Amino acid sequence: MAQQIALEVVTPAGAVVNESVDIVNAPGYGGDFGVLANHAPFLSTIKIGILSYESGKKRESLMISGGFCEVSNNKITFLVESAEFGYQIDVDRAMKAKERAEKRIAQAVAQNDAVTRVRAEAELQRALARIKAAKL
Repeated sequence: MAQQIALEVVTPAGAVVNESVDIVNAPGYGGDFGVLANHAPFLSTIKIGILSYESGKKRESLMISGGFCEVSNNKITFLVESAEFGYQIDVDRAMKAKERAEKRIAQAVAQNDAVTRVRAEAELQRALARIKAAKL
């Protein structure tokens, strides 16, 4: 058996994942990254996207939104705003959220409202990540 790394995903509501895995792939602001056992220590900011991990033949995907990641002592910890497993996501609801966000972006552009546009773009990114996670 290959060496594993301890993975912990924590949201304000509590721990979502706490297990040993073979590999973790995550969306960092500097680009997506992968982590295996005994990785060098580092810190990264996390953007909205898909966090995936594998353990043996088991592969899981979560939609995560904004936060931080620390790799240290053969453990990777994610502190994120939210995390949802793909199988828990209501795709119809996510599609409606995507449509609402697209409308808000169009309105914000028309009204030259930068604050509303930035918020709507974040809503759109969350909706798109949920849809993608649900399909994985």
